[in-house]
Amino acid sequence: MSAEAFAALRKTQGEELAKLAEEHFKHDLREEDRDLVKSAATKASTHALIGSLAGLALGGYFAFRIRANRNAMYQAFRAAEKPTHIRFASGREEAIPDITPLLKPTGLGDVMTYTFFSIAGVFLGGETGLLTGTWSARRTITSDPDRRERIEKAFRSFRADVLRKQLEELESGRKESIWS
Repeated sequence: MSAEAFAALRKTQGEELAKLAEEHFKHDLREEDRDLVKSAATKASTHALIGSLAGLALGGYFAFRIRANRNAMYQAFRAAEKPTHIRFASGREEAIPDITPLLKPTGLGDVMTYTFFSIAGVFLGGETGLLTGTWSARRTITSDPDRRERIEKAFRSFRADVLRKQLEELESGRKESIWS
């Protein structure tokens, strides 16, 4: 599993793309458009971070609850009266092994529970935060039709430049790519 699997840890796709985006950012947009785009980008990353932290906390809480319930179930099983022998119709009697020690919660099980639930919480919370942040950022950008048109035009121009660079790489057969 790579760090790219978690929304809070994702990075951009390369220095060249960042430079290209910065050029379009400076030349194709007005100052208030740039501020709005920066604000929208901050919203998405903030939502992803808050979602990841909330997911981590919720995962830890669920792990604690499962561990407590598992321990309570073990204590109830240990305290319950259990048969020690079984008698068959023929009169033969066999001892029943005590499985209570096998059901005892272990430290390794606790570590695995906390680890699994924390990672799952970070993943689900981060992805949910990224979705809500993207939705909020999109709403911010599309609130003014004129501004939205300017931003979309700048983005289309950026995408066209990225495709041109990718085409140049394909035609030249370079092994190094802005996508690696």
